[in-house]
Amino acid sequence: MSAPEPGPFAAPWEAQVFALVVSLQESGLFTWAEWADTLGAAIRPPDGPEAPANYGRWLAALEAILARRGVAGTDAVEVRSRAFLRAAEATPHGQPIVLGNDPLRGG
Repeated sequence: MSAPEPGPFAAPWEAQVFALVVSLQESGLFTWAEWADTLGAAIRPPDGPEAPANYGRWLAALEAILARRGVAGTDAVEVRSRAFLRAAEATPHGQPIVLGNDPLRGG
């Protein structure tokens, strides 16, 4: 019996980014052409070398579209990202990361 083929995603967050992109496109937030242009810019920025076409680039492209559309600006994404990282640090191993675990969260 051979080992199963690896899935298309190396980590759950990659599947979540993929699902967000598909869902937001299907809801009409952006077109596939806009997505392709934005992802292309994330992979091959005009001011730097080409980056690997991985889900980190997908996330960067999605953040760019959200900022351009006024859904979530760069500052809001940065604040939420830092809160998530603090929550991750405060979450016991093996438990789901929730923003409520952020020690700086007011409450």
